[in-house]
Amino acid sequence: MAAFVDHPAVLFVVLLLGFIAAVALGALVLRRVVPLSDEARDEFNVVQTSTLTLLALLIGFSLSMAVSRYDQRKTLEESEANAIGTEYARADLTNAAIRAQLKSELLRYARLRLTHFQTRDSQELARIDRDTSKLQSDLWLLAIEVAKNQPTPIGATVVTGMNDVLNSQDYSEAARINHIPVGAWFLMFTIAFIACVVQGYGGRGKLRTGLLFTILPLTISLSLALISDVDSPRGGLIHVQPQNLNRLLQSLAM
Repeated sequence: MAAFVDHPAVLFVVLLLGFIAAVALGALVLRRVVPLSDEARDEFNVVQTSTLTLLALLIGFSLSMAVSRYDQRKTLEESEANAIGTEYARADLTNAAIRAQLKSELLRYARLRLTHFQTRDSQELARIDRDTSKLQSDLWLLAIEVAKNQPTPIGATVVTGMNDVLNSQDYSEAARINHIPVGAWFLMFTIAFIACVVQGYGGRGKLRTGLLFTILPLTISLSLALISDVDSPRGGLIHVQPQNLNRLLQSLAM
């Protein structure tokens, strides 16, 4: 299910068809098998209202969770750019033999991180991750060399800055894989399906003349697709734009 909710467009189409089928199930099957009498209409309205209210609360909470995770990814992208920029400036504190190499490697690292945010192709991402891992090892070796050559507070400052650079990538990756739990998705799908069945079961008009029956499936599908889009760093249309890394590279290229 995790792979399914990472594709909002597919999710929207599948859910819309499924929820319309749920409305049809309630209208064409349940209404004939278990007819709803006028005496039971009041109790049914309570059940219907409660189901829709619970669904609305779940969608609201899930959207809030997705937005908070999106904001966290944006904040960590900014922190990552700041860490790289700070370490690039601290490279001036090292001796000339290491300074040029350290700045060159940090510049290359920033470009890799920018590409990582912009790329969606899985094979390209795997290659970028391999290059990033190797480059991180090289950067840490340079930091160790600085510490050996300059066993002073200045050298410690460069090492600490490099540690911040490497840690910031780990934090960004942890935020990227932090999604809404699968159990929450399953619960929303289940209650949404039940709500659509109840909508069809309680309708008074014929299904073929009641376009009103398509409104609930459409609105629920759109809402869940939006949550999926915000919660997915790679799929859909809403993504964290690496503006800070872009700005950093532009400033370093000047």
